[in-house]
Amino acid sequence: MKILLDEMYAGLKEYFEILGWTTLTAQEAGLQGAKDREIVEFAKENDLLLVTQDQKPAELAALKDVKHVLISAATIAKIADAKIREKYSDLK
Repeated sequence: MKILLDEMYAGLKEYFEILGWTTLTAQEAGLQGAKDREIVEFAKENDLLLVTQDQKPAELAALKDVKHVLISAATIAKIADAKIREKYSDLK
């Protein structure tokens, strides 16, 4: 499985590659500033899993049966909360 990182996650490319994923950023694909629908269509045409933080492309991907992961602000907050509680359990 190859991953397409939406624009806001381009900085994570090296991390995904170190974790073993073949990764393409929206910028590398010539999709910088592209409409959400274009990004989703590109992911579908190239059998890529889209990683995004935006609700709309995630919803469009779901409608088009495109593999995708929505990493929302709430998801990031939950991960951060778990890490804080794990590392500093004495703070509460």
